[in-house]
Amino acid sequence: MCESKEKIFFKLIHGTGKEETSKEAKIRAKEKRNRLSLLVEKAELHEETHSSRSGPLAKETSVSPEEAVKWGESFDKLLSHRDGLDVFTRFLKTEFSEENIEFWIACEDFKKSKEPQQIILKAKAIYKKFIQNDAPKEVNLDFYTKEIISKSIIHPTLHIFDAAQSKVYQLMEQDSYTRFLKSDIYLDLIEGRPRRPTNLRRRSRSFTYNEFQDVKSDVAIWL
Repeated sequence: MCESKEKIFFKLIHGTGKEETSKEAKIRAKEKRNRLSLLVEKAELHEETHSSRSGPLAKETSVSPEEAVKWGESFDKLLSHRDGLDVFTRFLKTEFSEENIEFWIACEDFKKSKEPQQIILKAKAIYKKFIQNDAPKEVNLDFYTKEIISKSIIHPTLHIFDAAQSKVYQLMEQDSYTRFLKSDIYLDLIEGRPRRPTNLRRRSRSFTYNEFQDVKSDVAIWL
C-alpha cells in the first residue's frame, strides 16, 4: 500500500515536471515569436522612413544649380521647365496663391481641346473652379473680364480664357516671380543647399488687375 502511494506520488511529481517543462517551452517560443515580430516591424518601419526621406530628396537634387540659375533669366524659362514649374508652384503654396499657376496650367490644357463637347465641358469646369463668384480656387480678376467670361460660357470657344490667363500670367510675372527669385526656396537651389522647411503665409490680395495693361501672353507651353 505504501509502495503504491509512493509510485503514485512519484508519477504526480514526474508528470507535473513535464507539464511545467512543456509550459515553459511554450512561453519561450511565444517570446521568441514576439521578438521576431518586433524585429520585422522595426525593419519595415526603417524601410518606410528611409523611403519617405530619400524620395523627395532625390527629386530635389535632380535640379542642378546651373539649371536653376536659368530660371532667373525669365519667367518663360521657369515655366517651360518641369522642375521649375513644380518649384514655383511650391513657392506659391507658401503664399496661399497656388490658384494662379493652377489656373494658368488649366488654360494651357484647355487650349489643346479638339472636340466641341470637350471644349464645353472643360470650359465649364474651369469657370466653376476658378472664375465664378465664390469658386473654390477663385483667381483675382477684374469685374469686366469676369463678366465677359460669364456671358460667353454658354457657347465657349478656345479663346474664352485668353484675357484672364494673360492677366494672371502678368500678375505672377511682375509680382510672385520677383519674390520667388528672392525666396529661400530658389536661393537654396542655385547655391546647392538642401531643402529647408518653409513657412506658410497669406499674401494680401487687395490689388486688382486694373493696375496692369491688357497684354496677350505669348506663353504656349504645356508640360
